[in-house]
Amino acid sequence: MDERARSCLLSSRSKLEQDIKASYIMDHMVSDGVLNTDEEEKVKTCTSRKEKAVALLNLILKKDNYAYISFYNALLHEGYGDLASMLQKDLPLISPAAEKSFLDGGTPFVQTILCEGGVPQRPVVFVYRPELINCIREKLYKLENSFGWVAVFGMAGFGKSVLTAEAVRDEQLIKACFPGGVHWLSVGQLDKAGLLVKMQSLCYRLDQDSQSGQRSPVTIEEARDRLRFLMVRKYPRSLLILDDIWDSGVLKAFDIQCRVLFSTRDRGVTDSVSGKKYEVSVDHGLEDDKALEVLALFVNKKVSALPVQARSIVHECKGSPLVVSLIGALLREFPDRWQYYLKQLQNKQFKRIRKSSSYDYDALDQAMSVSIDVLHEDRKEYYKDLSVLEKDVKVPAKVLSILWDLEPEEAEDILQEFVNKSLLFRDCNKRPYQYYLHDLQLDFLTEQNRYRLKDLHSKMVNLYQNHYKKGHPTVADEECMYWFRYLAYHMAHGNLREELYSLMFSLDWVKAKAQMMGPASLINDYVVYKDILDEENSTVRDNFQEFLSLNGHHLSQKPFPDVVQMGLCQPDSSEVYRQARLKAEQETKKGAFYLEWINKSSLESLSRLIVRPHKGAVYYACFSHNWQQIASCGSDKTLQVFKSQTGEKLLEVQAHDDDVLCCAFSPDDKLIATCSADKKIKVWNSQNGNLLRTYDEHSEQVNHCQFTNTSRKILLATCSNDNFIKLWNTNRPGSQNTMFGHFGPVNHCCFSPDDQYLASCSSDGTLKLWEVHTANEWKSIDILDFFPSLTDEPKELEEVVRCSAWSSDGTRIMAAAKNMVFVFDIESATLLSEIKTGRHSTIQSCDFCPSSQLVAIALSHYTVELWDLESNKKVADCSGHLSWVHCVRFSPDGSVLLSSSDDQTVRLWETKKVHPSSAVSLKRDSDVLFHHNEISVVAPDNRKRLQLRNGKTGEVIYQSEEQESRIRCCCLSKDPQAAVLAREDGTVKVLEIPSGNTLCTLTGHTKTVLHCQFTPDGQTLITCSEDTTVRVWDWKSLECKVLKGHSERVKRFRLLDSSRLLSWSFDGTVKVWDIVTGEMIQDYSCHQGAVLSCDVSPNGRTFSSASADKSAKIWSFDSTSALHILNGHKDCVRSCRFSWDNQCLATGDDNGEIRIWCVLNGSLLHICARENKDSMESLHGGWVTDLHFSPDSKMLVSTGGYIKWWDVEKGESLQTFYTTGTNLKGIHVSPDFKTFVTIDNIGVLYILCKVG
Repeated sequence: MDERARSCLLSSRSKLEQDIKASYIMDHMVSDGVLNTDEEEKVKTCTSRKEKAVALLNLILKKDNYAYISFYNALLHEGYGDLASMLQKDLPLISPAAEKSFLDGGTPFVQTILCEGGVPQRPVVFVYRPELINCIREKLYKLENSFGWVAVFGMAGFGKSVLTAEAVRDEQLIKACFPGGVHWLSVGQLDKAGLLVKMQSLCYRLDQDSQSGQRSPVTIEEARDRLRFLMVRKYPRSLLILDDIWDSGVLKAFDIQCRVLFSTRDRGVTDSVSGKKYEVSVDHGLEDDKALEVLALFVNKKVSALPVQARSIVHECKGSPLVVSLIGALLREFPDRWQYYLKQLQNKQFKRIRKSSSYDYDALDQAMSVSIDVLHEDRKEYYKDLSVLEKDVKVPAKVLSILWDLEPEEAEDILQEFVNKSLLFRDCNKRPYQYYLHDLQLDFLTEQNRYRLKDLHSKMVNLYQNHYKKGHPTVADEECMYWFRYLAYHMAHGNLREELYSLMFSLDWVKAKAQMMGPASLINDYVVYKDILDEENSTVRDNFQEFLSLNGHHLSQKPFPDVVQMGLCQPDSSEVYRQARLKAEQETKKGAFYLEWINKSSLESLSRLIVRPHKGAVYYACFSHNWQQIASCGSDKTLQVFKSQTGEKLLEVQAHDDDVLCCAFSPDDKLIATCSADKKIKVWNSQNGNLLRTYDEHSEQVNHCQFTNTSRKILLATCSNDNFIKLWNTNRPGSQNTMFGHFGPVNHCCFSPDDQYLASCSSDGTLKLWEVHTANEWKSIDILDFFPSLTDEPKELEEVVRCSAWSSDGTRIMAAAKNMVFVFDIESATLLSEIKTGRHSTIQSCDFCPSSQLVAIALSHYTVELWDLESNKKVADCSGHLSWVHCVRFSPDGSVLLSSSDDQTVRLWETKKVHPSSAVSLKRDSDVLFHHNEISVVAPDNRKRLQLRNGKTGEVIYQSEEQESRIRCCCLSKDPQAAVLAREDGTVKVLEIPSGNTLCTLTGHTKTVLHCQFTPDGQTLITCSEDTTVRVWDWKSLECKVLKGHSERVKRFRLLDSSRLLSWSFDGTVKVWDIVTGEMIQDYSCHQGAVLSCDVSPNGRTFSSASADKSAKIWSFDSTSALHILNGHKDCVRSCRFSWDNQCLATGDDNGEIRIWCVLNGSLLHICARENKDSMESLHGGWVTDLHFSPDSKMLVSTGGYIKWWDVEKGESLQTFYTTGTNLKGIHVSPDFKTFVTIDNIGVLYILCKVG
């Protein structure tokens, strides 16, 4: 052995001896021929695991370079990647010829690449099938220079997975075509939640070394975008292998412009994806000669030495590698039973009740039967218990040790015995090892144990409950994850209904599972077990499902939010709220901090009608032109028509052979067009459902269809994944025009209001406008140009433009891509405005309101948002869908909006309630008066009125007349009972409360008034303005003192006592004034940038300033020099606050960071909000705009994108309250620190009271 290799082994020895399991490692080394059986037995005589490891290493150190390489490869095979990496740098060199022959081409390079990518190891006994393997490799070489698909298809049990894995076990292929790596993902049969979990795990694997701290994607669309990004940016020219694809919809989710190799039983699944496609048919199992090789390897003989019965056994196995392996494993243990096993196979005495047309089970059944018969009785029972597992599920040994009531090590030994007999498979790519059955083996066991299955599931649940008596598991290891995924499955199949109700209707379970797995899988449980749960209480099931659906985007965050606090925001009638309230009361007694949202019931719901027309996802819905009817279509392949007022069904048509993706009414409402993933377009009579036309000129799925808007000349436009748009005259049998120009799938198309132009948007990142009468391209807009944050990314990472919509006057068009909407002028193609939603959601659909400036946006995180284009602000959330929202469409008059979703519903919303002309939402510039047990809130609304509200109910007590100018600030006085409104035009009004009579109008400011406040006696009013002045008003006599001295707008002021005032300005100065005389007392030149906030210490000796220059300072009123300069913030310091004990100062910046400083010496005590943030977002969800200490100075509350409470001594978060909107300007806190009032950016008022 080379000296470097030997030294590496010696230096790594202690770590190797501690971790490796020698028996597993030796299996590979014996197979490689570097250890003999005598040496293996000698190691096995050692008693403990560590002693065996020591003995094995001693043997290896006495051998040559091949032993080192074999040991290295065995470590990779057995999932010891971390240990193998220690040996990799010192791998000894051997001749190229020897390296190629070593492990049949499995060079160290190949072993490392495939192990890192999770590619399965070769079976225990492997036989080479060169014709098929070379055919797959030939197709893979075609992906060398471009992305595409290689499909390996064939019947179950023909060895597709082994062939797929073997095809990439080639160093030349990997280096030439896939230098970015090979990534394996086992898929199987999946619902949407299961698909999301698979995609999340792949995202995590591909990005696990990233420092960005990104949380898991919460939707399939988001996961698809993340994978697309990773494959283009991080793993260019890599290969993604998808094993066992069942469904075209699943394959479509991985259409991410990369190189894909996949195995499937259904040749037709490739029709759903774009790009080049190559096929390899595995139309037979092992040839007789190859099957004989397998038997020979099992019994360690040459083929020529096999007995005469061998060929007959192979014939009975019908070419199935699985059956041959089962028989081979039996013959290895009982080498004299050739005739016996042949008779067993020929007898066909075992017959199953349920047969599958796609596979001849007879041979497998006989092989399985005899393989189980030779097991010891206790082993038979253990093996039969495996029928409790679900298909395509890998299980760690610890789960089965609980089922069998054994120690994990005992369970491992039994499982290894099953693996050796080919009765079970073992995945060694990660530790702990996971075990799984082939689908066909599980079919056999399920059939054998069909009368015991219910009892087995019950046993599984009972053993889980005994094992976890103190509560659900809290460690995210594979064993715990199994229970989170399948505990409800076992309860349902064990008919343990009461246990299932208790589990699914428990906030403890919701918290535990969501924290470990995210919300998608949990939401899916309520869908899958809906019928069972509804037998107990459908209302409670709705409560939990709605809670998860509406809060799912929060439940995917890190750190994990407080589920109890989120539950307290549910309606009081909800079971989720009841449980949350009970837990909050219990935890509060232990020192926890919870908030009750006391005015939540005052929020008005926009929901008008909910219809459930389909048995699956609703992909599209639209109004008829007379808006009396709605047409919808979806994954159940049907077209439905129902009344828009009542939801009464009018028509149901079995429309297509695959998902129906879009539907559209003709302008006279007599026709309905549909288009589908089956590549066809159909035109139907809307009254009786008769089929009038079928068009099949598109070569891939048709994504969208729309008729012209007027009846002058009715045309139908369609667009497809084949990159083309087609125009059809429904009176003709073929297309009228085809529009060429897109270089990717065309996702959406729509006519302009006058039908002169057609807009199309595509996955190539462009929005194109076409002249309808010539079919020529008129304009093209590259949406990628409007994503400035992506300019450094390679051009191939294009933005998928999902949808577009025209304004009612035809002068503007909007297009949506990723999380942004862009509005363009038609004539100039210039960008007019843009809307940016939360970056963790993807826009699925958008629409212009025909009667106002409203825009509707459907988002991937289950909500619909309404935005006002004029103000470019969100004005409402339409919450209620329980899954992904695919479509939004306004009614012709704009008063109603419909949305369709994966939750099988079409929902109607009354948008007239939020039209900018009539919608009422509060502005954030508010004031609050806490008086005894009463709370009064005053705030302007978006209609230039001032509202006074009861702080406990949210009820409006008083509402002013509409003002001539926008109200920018307001304040309240208790004695006298008065309110002040101050406007953008500089006018200030004092109003009597609650009558609303104008007591006086104060004029003098020439620009916007930014802040106003009464003195404690209510006799004097102080205001500051953008006109650089502060004014002190005797509002009863209208006398005014003007405080002049600032050179830029005065941000705010603070009363020091009855005669002094502190003001701060964008000019970087802070000034102290005598408000009796109007003279300036002191002038502080504080900062190079604008002063954004100041605070005065409770003892009145010092004040603090915070600035846009990224610093804060502490000052003494006795000196104009700063006592302490507080550096360290990386962005504008926007807020500051002294603690009530004068010991601490808190500062908050625009990056969301809060720092707590010692006032005495200016030292930094704590940095709050230190958790990892998502890229592009701040730590606090936005700027830290306000800070308040509790009276005992032990707690701190802060506002940003949401509200947080902190433990001051530790700098740790105590609670987070997520508001519906974001960008909170500030928060009002009661003197006892028990009541908190704020308003978010969409006008929702929050009055929060401490629980307990």
